Amino acid sequence: MSLDPPTYLNSLQNNIRARPIPWEGAVRAGTITENDLKRIKAVDKVRKDQRRQTVEADKDAYRSLLLGGDQGKSVLESAAKRADVVQYMLVLASDLINDAPSLASALFEHSNPYKPFLPLLGHSTNPEDAIPLLTSSFLANLISTAQTDSSKSNPATNEALPKLYNYLSTLTKSQDSGLQDIAVQEFSALLRTKKARELFWKQRQDTLNPLIDILRAAAGAARDSDSTMWSGKTSIRSATEAGLSGGVGLQLLYHVLLVIWQLSFEGPLIGKDLEKEQEILALYAQLLRLSPKEKTTRLLLSTLLNLLTPPTNRNTLIPIATTVRLPALCSNLKARHLTDPDLLEDLSTLTTMLSDYTSSQTTFDEYAAEILSGRLRWSPPHRDANFWRENARRILDENSSELPKKIVEILGKKWEDDKQVLAVACNDVAWLVKEVPEKRVQLEKLGVKARVMELMADENEGVRWESLRAVGEWLRYSFEE
Repeated sequence: MSLDPPTYLNSLQNNIRARPIPWEGAVRAGTITENDLKRIKAVDKVRKDQRRQTVEADKDAYRSLLLGGDQGKSVLESAAKRADVVQYMLVLASDLINDAPSLASALFEHSNPYKPFLPLLGHSTNPEDAIPLLTSSFLANLISTAQTDSSKSNPATNEALPKLYNYLSTLTKSQDSGLQDIAVQEFSALLRTKKARELFWKQRQDTLNPLIDILRAAAGAARDSDSTMWSGKTSIRSATEAGLSGGVGLQLLYHVLLVIWQLSFEGPLIGKDLEKEQEILALYAQLLRLSPKEKTTRLLLSTLLNLLTPPTNRNTLIPIATTVRLPALCSNLKARHLTDPDLLEDLSTLTTMLSDYTSSQTTFDEYAAEILSGRLRWSPPHRDANFWRENARRILDENSSELPKKIVEILGKKWEDDKQVLAVACNDVAWLVKEVPEKRVQLEKLGVKARVMELMADENEGVRWESLRAVGEWLRYSFEE
């Protein structure tokens, strides 16, 4: 899963490699030692194979150079006041573990392999400061290399990862897509083990939420206006203009999807909360509609499978998947001329899973799933008179009035981002009162009538109309009595 290095970071590292460093002056000033200089010159500006041979012949010496030891401090600590030397050594350190991966394992034999590096992440609050950027790149590279060599959990790494995640999250929150992409690619490099993913999820307010915001922008639905994903009122063309072509580049989109795909391997841990907190299924359904490339479609489908497949998630998430029209979307995807074999396999598996569920569901089951999802749209049952004649009493009575209580909960929210939800809920109340008028007292005790009357003054025309209709049903039966 190797990714091309971010352009900005690659350019920064190349510029630093080309800078002349007055090493002898640094020795005279006591910034570095003669031994440090000897080791640096042996691997600086030489061929990769020569660098590898030199490092592998004396790994202990290069571990001491970077981390310190019995013979003295790390060169990063002794040269702390020389930003040019620190920057150069951070780039050289990355080159050393790239060209001689065995050095990474040697570094982890040190009692504290992160000690000289972690303080550098806080060198500045400026996200463009080279020292924290280069430090995070080295650490991501080091940890990723170590994870490749061994899947064992390392206590020092488990302590360092949260600090590295915190720094990278400051980059994802910036408005610079280049800095965002650096952070996202480093997240991807780090999420190779179960423990790394669990720590990432634990810090999700800082790590995951900014990535979801990027996806919302790509879908043309920011956090405060995500109703577009549910109402279907935004066309694919307008969503594309607002999202992919209007700010989120394809490369950044792909890398963010890659990180969330890696995280989704912890599906049993994250699935329910990810949906509850982010409405991930509606977001991914919208992104599937807009997906510009097979590689992004493949990641979207594979992530959905990872979230929907665990038995602990199925009863909760698959009903919501049908509510956001995922079965119909899968049918549309099948009509495209897709060629990626992994994509086609995932599409087939997902289609079968959803088909097995929907074939066993009645219209009532679908309606109940939508109510319990907490987000309503104008799906067919809401305006189907036959549905209400056949099911209104069941809705009111089944499972200790679970559904009306959920409708009350939905009505109790303001839904500033999606007034349609309130309109649909008022519509349902009108049908319940119309079809089972003798249950009006039950609804009044739940607070439904008072809330619906409040909504008659709502700023949204659709909400006012549906609430007026619901109150009208109440008044009609009151007059008849």
